[in-house]
Amino acid sequence: MTISDVARVAGVSVATVSKVVNNRYGVASSTAERVLAVVSELGYESSLVARSLRRQSTNVVGVLVAEFEPYSTELLKGISSAVGGTGYELLAYSGGSDGGVPGGWERRSLSRLAGTLIDAAIVVTPTMVMSGAYGVPVVAIDPHTGPEGTHTVDSDNVTGAREAVEHLLGLGHRRIAHLGGRTDLQSARLRELGYRQALEAAGIDVDPDLVRVGGYRPDTADTPARELLTATGDARPTAVFAANDLSAIHLMEVAAELGIRVPEELSVVGFDNVPESMTTTPALTTVAQPLHQMGAEALRMVLDLLHGTPRDQHLRLPTSLVVRGSTAPPPPPAR
Repeated sequence: MTISDVARVAGVSVATVSKVVNNRYGVASSTAERVLAVVSELGYESSLVARSLRRQSTNVVGVLVAEFEPYSTELLKGISSAVGGTGYELLAYSGGSDGGVPGGWERRSLSRLAGTLIDAAIVVTPTMVMSGAYGVPVVAIDPHTGPEGTHTVDSDNVTGAREAVEHLLGLGHRRIAHLGGRTDLQSARLRELGYRQALEAAGIDVDPDLVRVGGYRPDTADTPARELLTATGDARPTAVFAANDLSAIHLMEVAAELGIRVPEELSVVGFDNVPESMTTTPALTTVAQPLHQMGAEALRMVLDLLHGTPRDQHLRLPTSLVVRGSTAPPPPPAR
């Protein structure tokens, strides 16, 4: 539906329709009402590019992700819930698989969108340091490089991981494995640090055989999960702290395939508290990141930047342990 269609149905000129939809003066109220009624009836929307050219802004905030998976989807829900009443709209954009090139997706996405389709951007887990060189305000959520460069929002990965392992220690576990994330990501390194701190505080040496790289994805977590769970005798862990929920859920699936009962023979803790963690059998004990709040705070920060009233530059939110059915005391030693 074009502006010419609106003008024809309303019986006015294209210029009159343009004035009405852009809130400009010079149109009688009765005419404006008739035009708006036709706009509503026909479902007309002016293009973002045209709006940008006329106003030098679009009133649109871009939310850029590498892919739409449970973590980024929950952040998007938080951003969406907070945008009401701000006068801004959201454009969710996935650029991580563009052309099969894994790196630099943030730069490519911002180059395409900034200044033409969006006035500002929230970038979810960028792999590079985000700077102010893109012409629009940028806020990064859980950046892979940590709180550097532009404004950032993340959660307390170290404390969350430490509390997860302390929960397992409190149940009586001593052989606790860690199925980590990607070694190049700050969040994964901090969660492993929390794991190590909790064991060391309990006087337990970290066994290198119990620390594996799971990569945050079920496909990359499969082999290390099997290596942990097929260890024989006392070498097998009685509990596993996984660096995210998707890895923990896949480890539980591998355990079921191998005939290992959760939590009777193996306790499992994840990290994130995505909705899928509540639908496993048993439900997954996990460290909850305040994902909706993280999204809402990122939107607040980017709007503050747009309005010239920035406050926090790096915001870190607390995590909380959510105990469900996947953890229990370890089984008694075999006789």
